[in-house]
Amino acid sequence: MNDHLSDDLASLRISREEPPPPRRLGRWLVAAALIAAAGVGIRVVAVPYFEAKVFKTEVETTEVAMVSPAQATVDLTATGYVIPQVVAKVGAKVTGRIAKVNLKEGDSVKAGAVLFELDPSDQKSAVAAAQARVAAARARAQTARARVLVAKANVAEISQQWEREKKLVASGAVSAATADDLGARVNALGEQVRAAEAEASAADAEAGAAHAEMSSLVVNLGNMTIPAPINGTAVTKPAAVGDVVTLNAELVQLADFASLLVEVDVPEARLGMAKPKAPCEVVLDAYPDKRKRGEVVEVSPRLNRAKASGTVKVRFVDAESGALPEMAARVSFLAKPLDVKDLAEPPKKVIPASAVTDRAGAKVTFVVDNGKARQVAIRLGPSFGGGFELLDGPAPGTKLIKSPPAALADGQPIKEKGESS
Repeated sequence: MNDHLSDDLASLRISREEPPPPRRLGRWLVAAALIAAAGVGIRVVAVPYFEAKVFKTEVETTEVAMVSPAQATVDLTATGYVIPQVVAKVGAKVTGRIAKVNLKEGDSVKAGAVLFELDPSDQKSAVAAAQARVAAARARAQTARARVLVAKANVAEISQQWEREKKLVASGAVSAATADDLGARVNALGEQVRAAEAEASAADAEAGAAHAEMSSLVVNLGNMTIPAPINGTAVTKPAAVGDVVTLNAELVQLADFASLLVEVDVPEARLGMAKPKAPCEVVLDAYPDKRKRGEVVEVSPRLNRAKASGTVKVRFVDAESGALPEMAARVSFLAKPLDVKDLAEPPKKVIPASAVTDRAGAKVTFVVDNGKARQVAIRLGPSFGGGFELLDGPAPGTKLIKSPPAALADGQPIKEKGESS
């Protein structure tokens, strides 16, 4: 028992040996450093990578654009739409049913050309009835005037007889009763004259009213044909044969293509660059490879407070522009007008410098594709207007990710800035 106790007490003694050699301590320090570096790597690289796989990365976007050589030095570019300044909404002045249509959508017409013809049957019947009433009233007036003439002649004849009888009565040759009868007849005939004159006046008034009604009906009969109020092109589908026309119905809309202007919104702070007669370059979205010369014709005198912008109207310098109403357009305000040589230079496909990045030693960009980032290899040309000429890569208008994060990978879920998850 004592031997075991002595052994136990001996094992509890504090060792007085020397500490481990420095070589073993260095190994511990190297291991600790490796562990710390691994932690930093996990935090810097692995954590963002796995977060990107689980959560959508918020990104800003830009796009590939077709840019002309003149636009490379332009500081102000605005977008808008082609708007006709002269528009006519054609309607009818009377109600009726369309019997004939003389145009279709897209047809160009001259002012005064008959566009629609309404069924005139009812109107013609009304005119004929009014003409008959005028003729009848005039006939009654003529009959009444004839009776007036007869009655006046009878009054004159009986008056002469009355005068002779009154002389005979005064001489005692005849009795006074005969003279009194003649006087009564004169008075009665006078009343007949006045009645006939009144009837003639009433017939004349009736004839005048009927003639006025007839004139109104004749005017309405002329309104059964609907002419073009302006030179223009039908930009809407016209009403069809058989349609019933009301006074408020629009039958077709005409637009004068000679009055087409591009209306763009320019920020208030840059309105000074859009002075009247300032040269511009206009590119229609429908024809991105065609550049057209433009010129500022008007700056709106009233600003849009909510948008802090003003409307600038730009006309096409060249008559054959190929523009149509409501086409989208991009207007660049230039320091000097374009000449024919400038127009001949084709536009270049340009990618913004912010959308270009390196992956595995190659130039790539990330395309926005249905909520995911798609890595696309690109081939760049010389620098051009804040970007690079894109010799090989996405098509114009393709949406790209601006300043892609280093951890962004092909196929990674993304959302555009401001877009809800």
